[in-house]
Amino acid sequence: MSRIGSGGDLPRLLGYCLFLCLAGHVGAHSGISDAEAGVYSNAVVIDGTAPIAVTDEDFICATLDWWPPEKCDYGTCSWGMASMLNLNLSSPILLNVIKAFSPLKLRLGGSLQDKVIYETLDSKQPCTPFAYNASEMFSFTEGCLPLARWDELNEFFQKTGWVKVLAIIIFGLNALNGRVKQSDGSVGGPWNYTNAASLIRYTVNKGYTIFGWELGNELSGSGVGTKVDADQYSADVVNLKRIVDDIYQGFPVKPLVLAPGGFFDAAWFADLVDKAKPNSLDVLTHHIYNLGPGVDKHLVEKILDPTYLDGEASVFRDMQGLIRISGTKATSWVGEAGGAYNSGHHLVTDAFVFSFWYLDQLGMSATYDTKTYCRQSLVGGNYGLLNTTTFHPNPDYYSALLWHRLMGTRVLATNLIGREPSLIRAYAHCAKESEGVTLLLINLSGNTTTQLPIISPTSYSLGRKHHPGAARSKIPSLSAEDTREEYHLTAKDGDLHSQTMLLNGNALELDADGNIPTLDPIKVDASRPIIIAPFSIIFAHIPSFRPPACR
Repeated sequence: MSRIGSGGDLPRLLGYCLFLCLAGHVGAHSGISDAEAGVYSNAVVIDGTAPIAVTDEDFICATLDWWPPEKCDYGTCSWGMASMLNLNLSSPILLNVIKAFSPLKLRLGGSLQDKVIYETLDSKQPCTPFAYNASEMFSFTEGCLPLARWDELNEFFQKTGWVKVLAIIIFGLNALNGRVKQSDGSVGGPWNYTNAASLIRYTVNKGYTIFGWELGNELSGSGVGTKVDADQYSADVVNLKRIVDDIYQGFPVKPLVLAPGGFFDAAWFADLVDKAKPNSLDVLTHHIYNLGPGVDKHLVEKILDPTYLDGEASVFRDMQGLIRISGTKATSWVGEAGGAYNSGHHLVTDAFVFSFWYLDQLGMSATYDTKTYCRQSLVGGNYGLLNTTTFHPNPDYYSALLWHRLMGTRVLATNLIGREPSLIRAYAHCAKESEGVTLLLINLSGNTTTQLPIISPTSYSLGRKHHPGAARSKIPSLSAEDTREEYHLTAKDGDLHSQTMLLNGNALELDADGNIPTLDPIKVDASRPIIIAPFSIIFAHIPSFRPPACR
């Protein structure tokens, strides 16, 4: 969450700023005089001069994983029939929840992707499924993706109707094929890409559209299970790029090449970028499980601690810095993020409280120019956007859908200022497909109702010095004729562990036919304060604030 570094930065920002202030006195150190901003103790300031970052149009992404039903953590088996290999693709509810995004970006991958062999048209060996074996890495033997199942998945993803395509697909390839185990636990030798190339060629021949091919899962840095040296990985990325260019020769648009799908290690990532040939790598993907293991009894405390949440900013900042310094054309994605590893924690990572973490992650990552954020998972484990058995949405599904519909691609600097720390988290984007700005507010306090009066300054100049005769920047004053749309999210019965989310006091539930409920806002006089209840989240669309960044 970005913050104003000093009062000296403010005068040049005031020309296109919107102030949402808390009653009290700001203090001279903020750079805003009482006459300019009234008498306030804390404030949220949106700078609309220019975007600080730009996300992909389909910033929201979710994952589908390979885990069989036998995948268990801490004595609980939470995956059920949620694997790409056994997911019920005929479910009308599953179809409806994905359709609502028009389309949804999906990353197919996970821990077992580096143990998947792809069936080929001339396969001589049987295509056997994963089998539990405690002595194997990740406790499962090598598994196989049947071509018939790959056909079924692609036919589902490319269903048409009132949407052009149901899902935008990124497929994670097995990067361990052909490697040799080393004494230190790593693997050496070049990637054997024959099997992967066969799948890619089959996919093209069948006319299936893949948005990106990603190499490997969590093999970067110290790795998870095992690791690959950055020098070798960069050579493998170059080979993947060559394969994609060759197989997609003549295509006007080719799939992206993504890597490494692992935890951010600054030195390792820098080596990868430096040693991969220019233009070989389109996207750098990294994973986030910053809350620790799913068995941790302090997950809720971490989620509600702003200092803990702010800790992840250093990863986004370092990734952004690496991309800038290296000069690579690659962009940054969060390729997988479940918050708490080993399948999360029931009634925490699949309950209302997790939307505080999830939406804060979306907002924070976007400010550091992250283009896409893939949530682990769409379905499966205890951190799915959907219930593993029924496919009914968990609270974070609605948080993701509201972000997708309301938050545009252009990110605005949104700063908290004042004398005292605040439990309010604030992010703003240009509104999606409409005028104005959408503001996201997260109240981590369970005791305080916060009122944010909106002040729209009308006579501030853009520069530090205002020359006689120079035009001043104007923002229309808010009046009773102006309205804004508010979406207030709270937990049913005030229970943070509830799996039912309320929108403006109404439970969000599927109807009898499995249809997504309409997500209707309340309309409010734009000159009235925004009122944020304890432990609540608000999306506020303010159409009357139309800064240059959003034109």
